Amino acid sequence: MDQPLIKMPARVAYFSMEIGLNPLMPTYAGGLGVLAGDTIRSAADLEVPMVGVTLLHRRGYFYQRLDRKGWQSEEAVAWSVGDFAEPLEPQVSVEIDGRTVQVRAWRYQVKGMSGHTVPVYLLDTTLAENSPWDQTITDSLYGGDLYYRLCQEMVLGFGGFALLRALGDGDIFRFHLNEGHAALLVLALIEEALGTRPQNGDVPPDVIERVREQCVFTTHTPVPAGHDQFPADLAHRVLGSRRCDLVQACQHQGALNMTLLALRGSRFVNGVAMRHGEVSHSLYPGYPIHSITNGVHAVTWAAPSFQNLYDRHLPDWRYDQLSLRYAISIPGQEIWAAHREAKLALVDEVNRETNAGFDRDVLTVGFARRATAYKRGMLVFHDIERLQRLAKEVGAIQFVFAGKAHPQDQVGKEMIYRLHEMRGLLSVAYLANYDMTLARLLCAGVDVWLNTPLPPMEASGTSGMKAAMNGVPSLSVLDGWWVEGHIEGITGWSIGEKVEVCPTPSSDLDACHAAALYDKLERQVMPCFYQHREGFIEIMKHAIAINGAFFNTQRMVGQYLRNAYRLNGQSSHGL
Repeated sequence: MDQPLIKMPARVAYFSMEIGLNPLMPTYAGGLGVLAGDTIRSAADLEVPMVGVTLLHRRGYFYQRLDRKGWQSEEAVAWSVGDFAEPLEPQVSVEIDGRTVQVRAWRYQVKGMSGHTVPVYLLDTTLAENSPWDQTITDSLYGGDLYYRLCQEMVLGFGGFALLRALGDGDIFRFHLNEGHAALLVLALIEEALGTRPQNGDVPPDVIERVREQCVFTTHTPVPAGHDQFPADLAHRVLGSRRCDLVQACQHQGALNMTLLALRGSRFVNGVAMRHGEVSHSLYPGYPIHSITNGVHAVTWAAPSFQNLYDRHLPDWRYDQLSLRYAISIPGQEIWAAHREAKLALVDEVNRETNAGFDRDVLTVGFARRATAYKRGMLVFHDIERLQRLAKEVGAIQFVFAGKAHPQDQVGKEMIYRLHEMRGLLSVAYLANYDMTLARLLCAGVDVWLNTPLPPMEASGTSGMKAAMNGVPSLSVLDGWWVEGHIEGITGWSIGEKVEVCPTPSSDLDACHAAALYDKLERQVMPCFYQHREGFIEIMKHAIAINGAFFNTQRMVGQYLRNAYRLNGQSSHGL
């Protein structure tokens, strides 16, 4: 690859509260951060002139420990920043709650396949010039109270913008706000556009349009708790009255709504799956919301055995993920051999860490999501007696779970505890401290990927995409990305037939979905795995050829380039 794949006249600045850059760097909490990291990796592969901006998170999200009964406790993550990133000289200041807070950055370079690099700036307030408390602002991801969170968002939006200007890092043509945490960037752009104009609390229409033309906003969740809102008195305290006057139109029910600020300040807005775009539009009907379905970085998430397999049969796959569609022609025994290698690695890890006694020949079902109520991690155990009967009469089955509960999510913690209780009734293992390294093992090593969110609360879900990259079919509720990726019995199986309506008169959607899950296991999944192995391998092939070839960040970044960034200056359709 001698010539750049894509030539652009200006840079894109990608702002995200979390970015999963390296498994040993605790700069991410879950799917949002991993998606951000995959986006930047594909931008580097495609030679997109992009920069990333995030916070340093010196203490990480948290290190999860589980006691013997499954109760979670949290510890700060210890890591050496200097082992991964280099400190930069410029310092900028941000006015927070009447104080001047100094901010610097560390630079981490993401290198693409051709050698092109995308720098990521990790903002840091641990400077001697700052008070002891201000030095902690960039410590903990999603930690602290609302005051702490709003101070962090001030550093991300205002500090990140000021740092880019101080670095002189090229002309930024598009600012991409990855979720509402970065919405204060809109306010920073408004202030720059106003310049020395007298400010009476109103933002002239020409300034709004100038700012909107520069911004792209991706919303990632239909869950209300995922949309940051701050009480008006807190916003006035942290931002100051002048800035609050500039964003007064973004007050909602007495609170500063970051999603509304991002919506009103962006020329292009998108959800992260076709279905999620529709749900987001219903939440914010006054705004045209497009859909760009998420993906995963293929080279990052393909297990070593599958990378070797693709290198032999699909030599262009690292540069052209669409070529994964030709996986349909790979001999089945080679697909199974690659899967077997990945499965052995997972089973060995499960037995080493949990002493669960997993069997390498038993159907292994994986579930690894954030431990929270709407993900419904306990759904598969809704009817224990029926599940035990299936394991006895149809075929053995073993389950491996992983995922963290937010420190303040007591329901999520109780769910992890209840999952541990299942170990005495079925073959169940729970792996602690779910991270990128563990995700690579899980998504590639299980036989079937289980996903049971309460519809329509799944925005996208990328774990099943990672599984598909390794030929692992999904058994999932029809929500998020699976609405697009599901072909019954071809790429995997559905749980229930519709996204929102239970197919029986019962109003108990959990019971309804659990019954559908057991039916699918008993009549299709388990017989296919144990009695029709060749048919199961065909489904694995289609998971790669149909889903792996499409649900990747190479395709996704291409859509952002064409539809959202439009660096040729043309306007997007409908905006």
